[in-house]
Amino acid sequence: MNAPTKWSQFGTLISVFFFWGFVAASNDILIPVFKSKFNLEQWQSQLVAFAFYVAYTVGSIIYLGISKAMGGDFLNKVGYKNGIAIGLIISAIGTLLFYPAANNSSFALMITGLFVVALGFSLQQIAANPLAIVIGDPKTGSQRLTMAGGVNNFGTTIGPLLVSFAIFGSVTGANTEASIESVKVPYLILGAAFILVAVFFKLSSIPNKIDLEEVAEDEAINDEKILHKKSAIGYPQLWMGMIAIFVYVGVEVATASNLPEYLRQQIAVLDGKYVLKSLNLPGALPFTDDMNAPFISLYWASLMIGRWTGAVGAFDVSAGTKKILGFFMPYLAFAIFLLVNTIAKHDVSSFYVYGFVILAMIAGDILSKGNPARMLLLFSIMGTIALFVGMLTGGMVSVYAFISVGLFCSTLWPCIFTLAVAGLGKHTNQGSSFLIMMIMGGGFISVLQGVVADDAILGIKWSYLVGAACFLYLAFYAWKVKGILKTQGIDYDAANAPSVSGKGH
Repeated sequence: MNAPTKWSQFGTLISVFFFWGFVAASNDILIPVFKSKFNLEQWQSQLVAFAFYVAYTVGSIIYLGISKAMGGDFLNKVGYKNGIAIGLIISAIGTLLFYPAANNSSFALMITGLFVVALGFSLQQIAANPLAIVIGDPKTGSQRLTMAGGVNNFGTTIGPLLVSFAIFGSVTGANTEASIESVKVPYLILGAAFILVAVFFKLSSIPNKIDLEEVAEDEAINDEKILHKKSAIGYPQLWMGMIAIFVYVGVEVATASNLPEYLRQQIAVLDGKYVLKSLNLPGALPFTDDMNAPFISLYWASLMIGRWTGAVGAFDVSAGTKKILGFFMPYLAFAIFLLVNTIAKHDVSSFYVYGFVILAMIAGDILSKGNPARMLLLFSIMGTIALFVGMLTGGMVSVYAFISVGLFCSTLWPCIFTLAVAGLGKHTNQGSSFLIMMIMGGGFISVLQGVVADDAILGIKWSYLVGAACFLYLAFYAWKVKGILKTQGIDYDAANAPSVSGKGH
């Protein structure tokens, strides 16, 4: 196909990626607040993540059910941009529940609101991910997914800061008392934004119909080996990819959602600096909930750092310029994190050293050479190492190690998604819905880690063994799927193969 990227359409499409990130990262601010205000156990606080991410599964099941009842794929009949607009309206309805939930201090109603918001997100994701791949050359589709992920993580970077401000009422952090009622205002504003963007989508030039069979043929190096299954689940790259999405979203979300509890147990503050709590230094103050925002922001900014790096290949520039941008873009993203947190009046001096950690991610990106299977393998191994460094050390070293998981998760979504739907052709939408269904891993793995984080089991630090197990499966999938796709005529080592970062072209 070799069509150029339709940037105006892509620019409209990525707005929904921003919303997904904004809300998902904001949940990590809500978790410790709800735990304190509603007197919850650690695993109960993780029901925030559970309700949000399981909604993706429920949404996907509803999607498949409606498609079957209609006698054909829902998006193919209703249209892609119409499907995204419908999803935005559903999410807007969910934000309305925050008003009575906040007024009545109802934990059940609060997570119900999050559930409905994510229900709308599930439909948006099913439509938006294939659209990002086909708005241009499918061989560079994963680059656009990576770029869209970078926009997603701009939302995850500022979301925790804005929601923290709304709850605690002060950018200086002087107010450590959370106000549940203040949650309703930002979410009602968010709901209004959903409606406005839904109207904008309806009027946009984003296509309602796409030819997915043509995409499959364009992906293959050898057309004669393309499989033609009766269902998406018949493709091994898909069902193994579904497990990969489950554990990938699981480790990404669980690492962040359990981080506030780890910080509370491990860190104290002395003269504005973070110190090891166990040292019991004179004058050291306890780490409180209002201090979580910059750490949560850095975790999600780490995904933005990695995705901005991986998106370099989408730019039509020379190979030499791409190499320069490969070093410039991650530090530009890091600078944005520092800037927004400085504006929020957080002391960012303690985070400067994180610039050295970013070098490890850049090295992994260079070694991957744009191959999604190789990148998935390398980053999964690096993520495993980061978690073990965190578990075997203490203080800020371990905190930065756990936060760096965000760097190594950064490009895994486009890697897995690209590998899992490769060669599915007319079954791509069905395969996409199956993959979106597995986002529920963010809820299940978070609760599992919350359970084993109990001091009577593993404790909060060693609970990150759950994440290490997730990364090990991802490394296995990266190794296995390469051979599976080769048998179907799709070879990512070939000169004209699809690339996750564009460095293969």
